[in-house]
Amino acid sequence: MRNIFKQHALSSALFAAFALGAAAFAANSYAAVTTTTFTVSANVLAACTLSATGLDFGVVSTIGPAVDGASTLATTCTNGTAYTIGLDAGISTGAAVTTRHMTHTDTTTLLDYNLSAASSGGINWDAIGGTTTVPGTGTGLEQQITVYGQIPGTQNVIAGLYSDTITATIDF
Repeated sequence: MRNIFKQHALSSALFAAFALGAAAFAANSYAAVTTTTFTVSANVLAACTLSATGLDFGVVSTIGPAVDGASTLATTCTNGTAYTIGLDAGISTGAAVTTRHMTHTDTTTLLDYNLSAASSGGINWDAIGGTTTVPGTGTGLEQQITVYGQIPGTQNVIAGLYSDTITATIDF
């Protein structure tokens, strides 16, 4: 019986030594190590958004002096992106960027107005491709640009509601 215990103890010792050796061998079983590199890249595209608030001149008397108003354009462009903002002539019949018109609800009577980037009554704001557009460079943050409007005084028009729709375009 003693022999059995000795053999068992010997077997257990050999097994433990074998297990330790196998673990050490497994931990260092690789003969060499090699590495590699890889590139990481992205292509950030120039992008811009554009929004606007309405320009409401309020109650106007056309037999008095000019009436001023303002609107705000808000743009957010990728940092460093150059842009130009233009305003079209509007949708009223015969309108041009030099003489914009609001149309009366009767669809025929027109009320003249101007839009400028500098001040009310300033140089008319052109459409894209014109000479008096508004340039800028994006910062990645929202930038606000004021649109100044003016209805020249002493226009001989009928009373009522007048409106127009302007399309602002950002070219970047």
